[in-house]
Amino acid sequence: MTDDLFAAAAAPDDVLRPLAVRMRPETLDEVVGQQHVLGDGSPLRRLADPQSQGSLTAPSSIILFGPPGVGKTTLAYIVAKQSGRAFEELSAVTSGVKDVRAVLERAHERLVTSHKETVLFIDEVHRFSKSQQDALLPSVENRDVTFIGATTENPSFSVIKPLLSRSVVVKLESLDDADLSTLIDRAIASPRGLEGTVAIDDDARDEIIRMGGGDGRKTLTILEAAAGAVTGGKHAKDPGKPAVITPDIVSSVMDVATVRYDKHGDDHYDVISAFIKSMRGSDPDAAIHYLAQMLRAGEDPRFIARRIMIAAAEEVGMAAPQILQVTVAAAQAVAMIGMPEARIILAEATIAVATAPKSNASYNAINEALADIDAGHIGQVPLYLRNAPTKLMKSWGNHEGYKYAHDYPGAVAPQQYMPDELVGREYYRPNDRGYERQVKENLARIKPILHGIGAARAADAAGTAGTAGAAGTAGTGAQPASSESGRTAQAEPGAALKKQHAAPQSESAASHTSSDATPQTN
Repeated sequence: MTDDLFAAAAAPDDVLRPLAVRMRPETLDEVVGQQHVLGDGSPLRRLADPQSQGSLTAPSSIILFGPPGVGKTTLAYIVAKQSGRAFEELSAVTSGVKDVRAVLERAHERLVTSHKETVLFIDEVHRFSKSQQDALLPSVENRDVTFIGATTENPSFSVIKPLLSRSVVVKLESLDDADLSTLIDRAIASPRGLEGTVAIDDDARDEIIRMGGGDGRKTLTILEAAAGAVTGGKHAKDPGKPAVITPDIVSSVMDVATVRYDKHGDDHYDVISAFIKSMRGSDPDAAIHYLAQMLRAGEDPRFIARRIMIAAAEEVGMAAPQILQVTVAAAQAVAMIGMPEARIILAEATIAVATAPKSNASYNAINEALADIDAGHIGQVPLYLRNAPTKLMKSWGNHEGYKYAHDYPGAVAPQQYMPDELVGREYYRPNDRGYERQVKENLARIKPILHGIGAARAADAAGTAGTAGAAGTAGTGAQPASSESGRTAQAEPGAALKKQHAAPQSESAASHTSSDATPQTN
């Protein structure tokens, strides 16, 4: 902890500080970028005003949320310096509750004895435990300190609710290309920086900006390394002229760009969200870009594979059901092979999902069905659809009157399957894309038969005449039938089973059948 965060900037001349430290702005007007939070009347402006000391309207607590290298620490120091407040700093990585209480005691004593307020800056406040954050609450509440916290993680999830409710959250953004260009020019010309000893061509400037990735500190670090290469090494030229930084020099000191990605923070969720939405939107190039971001940042390839499988079911669905098989195979291959070769498999699965026809009909169907269940729209299973593995259950009427689908043309019997309370409810609504177009056409033929419209009379007549196994086109899209229940005996003789399935419908079973299922007469 220190009363002057940037005391390092005033170190003796023989101790040269890094360029990023020397170039730290000293007033809010010198800050590059973040103008959206530095306007007149903003919390930071009000807090930096010397007249804010003792003001009942000045913010007592601010949380600065943003990626690394955008000026969180600098802004905290400037606020303290411009306002005339004392400055205390703690790092959440190395400080405990004892350190917090010691700082708060000093701040209280300072306020009582000299009427001077204190800015308490805590870097990486998201690393503080709940008890450490709780220790801040009384002093923040009583305004013994002006608390400024810095975090790279969303404070909604990393800061306790009582402290969050007492704070103003200021969201900082990555620096844009124009901001980084300004930083470079300022550092080259400034007496605190490189003092004009180097020049830079436009391509090299663009290269540094690209490598910096929106991080001001990283940008100045690359610039300093490049300047050192052209002034102190084999690239040094005429001492009387500024050495020129070229793209080759930049590449020689930094060949990998900064990837802005936090595997446990907002970056993780933002990039995976963009990845999924790109696949949904049928843009394979964007999807591959976000895949590359995640892979380069070290994201778990198994996590990515799981998200691709989910997208295959949710976004593609029955429009191209084979895509789910592709993604499942990809996930298994990724688990067996691992990186770096897994990148090829993930890319193939990503492109398969992105370029496939899309349908969320299956996704909507299960969601709507679950909503009905949650709302209590359940109903009773019709007796003729119930399982009857015992004589007692048969005596209740279970299974009696059931029409065995395979005894009807196209394996479709005129029969009500939905509970009486839900007759007419439609969950699955296929679209006209991909394979689902065939499914839609098949259902258009099947549904009238199921509900006893038109061809039901012929189907029923064929069923009672024992035309089992008759071929038809109506069931082309039908899925393999599943067993009625896990409790059903598996060894029932085939002849007896067929006789049971083809039994005439009794009055008891007929009472559970909609009138729509009755064969139509002329």
